[in-house]
Amino acid sequence: MVGGADVHSDEPDNRGINDGSGLIEVPAGINEGRKCVSRDESLTEILITRGLSEANLISSIVSLGEASAQIAAILENYVKHEYAGTQNSSGDDQLKLDIDCDNAVFHAIRGSGTFVTAASEETPVETDVSSPSMKDEEFYSVGFDPLDGSSIIDANFSVGSIFGIWPGKGLLGRRGREQVASVVSLYGPRTTLMIALPAKSRDDDKGDLAFEVTLVKDRSLWELSRGDVKLKPSKKVFAPGNLRAVNDNEKYDSLVKHWIADRYTLRYSGGMVPDVYHMFAKSGGVFSNVSSEKARAKLRLLYEVAAIGLMVECADGATTHEFEDISVLDVEIDDLDKRLGVCFGSKDEVAKYRKFMFE
Repeated sequence: MVGGADVHSDEPDNRGINDGSGLIEVPAGINEGRKCVSRDESLTEILITRGLSEANLISSIVSLGEASAQIAAILENYVKHEYAGTQNSSGDDQLKLDIDCDNAVFHAIRGSGTFVTAASEETPVETDVSSPSMKDEEFYSVGFDPLDGSSIIDANFSVGSIFGIWPGKGLLGRRGREQVASVVSLYGPRTTLMIALPAKSRDDDKGDLAFEVTLVKDRSLWELSRGDVKLKPSKKVFAPGNLRAVNDNEKYDSLVKHWIADRYTLRYSGGMVPDVYHMFAKSGGVFSNVSSEKARAKLRLLYEVAAIGLMVECADGATTHEFEDISVLDVEIDDLDKRLGVCFGSKDEVAKYRKFMFE
């Protein structure tokens, strides 16, 4: 009512989905019986229902959820594309935003009391993050990319974070197969986490699991949004990374031409997290990032490939090294900056990649 008059008095009672009032209707009973829980408590409860019982691993994943919530807040207030005037040890110019996100993760994992070693794309050295109060219990190491896609963020595209969790101390000499969990955060219209738990980390004898949670209620609560994410054996959707390599990699050129001729749907943003995440959202597809002599491999095994590789395989997908018929989870991290090309996706689609690239 405005000034005693009904602003909609001349309009019909039923006008489709929206009446233009701007009022939000909350479904009856949505908050009934719900106890008030914190953000970390809500994620803890979800992890327990997904078959996770090891307390320190739960705390480790919850701390990465907290880091992701903080990064979401940082991104909401990001305005200027400013370089910090420094380079990481890989020679990449660092954005102030990259460093802020990196610091947010280190702050969260140090506060968790469950991590002993960490390395990131912005801090690519094995860093001691242990607490003096740590006892002889189950502890973990983490490799992560705090902000994947910073080169496309000025277009307001979705970006993400990538985390791989290994048992014990140290990251060098490990393989992705040893991970006990991985987490991928996606920052877009929503903030979501995709969490991968291999069967060895679960206590419900139900095998590998990938599932999604969404940050809701003004970033105060995590809510389960997809309980069991699976990739179908085949789906004609492709995301061809490092496409310039087709100029001097004939096999990759033939594969890309096949995808186009066979009327695959292109879904490619230039960000690894949103492009791979699209496969999880649509239950299939294929992501490739192939190198050549003039277009070298860019993806880092520790900070990006191992964690996402675990997630793809936990979702019934397949992975392969670009030039070797081997899962990316079986490649040794013999250098913290080790880079390689990959193919991820639905099993039949990755098999097709192998046929074009290896035969």
